[in-house]
Amino acid sequence: MKYMRAVWFNLVFYGINLVMSVGLSPLILLPRKGVVKGVYIWLRTVAWVEKYCGGIDYRVVGRQHIPKGAFILASKHQSEWETFKIHLLVNDPAIVLKRELLSIPIIGWWMSRSGSIPIDRAGRTKTLSAMMKAARKAAAEGRPIVIFPEGTRAAPGESRPYKSGVAALYQDLNLPIVPMALNSGLLWPKNAFVKKPGTVTVEFLPPIPPGLPREEMMKRLRDELEPAALRLLKA
Repeated sequence: MKYMRAVWFNLVFYGINLVMSVGLSPLILLPRKGVVKGVYIWLRTVAWVEKYCGGIDYRVVGRQHIPKGAFILASKHQSEWETFKIHLLVNDPAIVLKRELLSIPIIGWWMSRSGSIPIDRAGRTKTLSAMMKAARKAAAEGRPIVIFPEGTRAAPGESRPYKSGVAALYQDLNLPIVPMALNSGLLWPKNAFVKKPGTVTVEFLPPIPPGLPREEMMKRLRDELEPAALRLLKA
């Protein structure tokens, strides 16, 4: 029975994503803010499908810690789940993501036109320069810049080394960093066909102020984000 429910949910989930991405595709021709409105329609529909077809809901703790205007959101990354939620959690985010994702038909167009920040992880200095240029533009527009410090998904309870990109953004943009913990991997494990019903908890932690030395900021980010993520595994 559990396997049959998983088949049903995956068919509906990926089916609705296909329908929404194709059905709303004319909006890609609009200016960026029009594209973002289409993204919100799409992702709210996906959240409804998750809740009522898969029994997967979510709750948010600590919204009072989200600054007004531009900031850096440093998020744990456990699951595909949060990639469908960032736009519903913060307003008009500029998400740092792998450039190869933009080559995905249709979905890649949405990512590009909505103002994501693609990076080529093999490009090094050239990639860093391009990321900073795009991040400065997003910050000037008052948008939050979203980055996954570990650079890839990590299982619940697992901690990977933090990449240099988050420190580079912090030093260059002179913005506060809001750590974001979550426990999505408990319900939606990496590459898992079977997703578990339940409630994902997302927690925004108090901002780390701008202007700290690089090493101090990185230590503080890890020392605050990792224990919060572990605590949510018991929530």
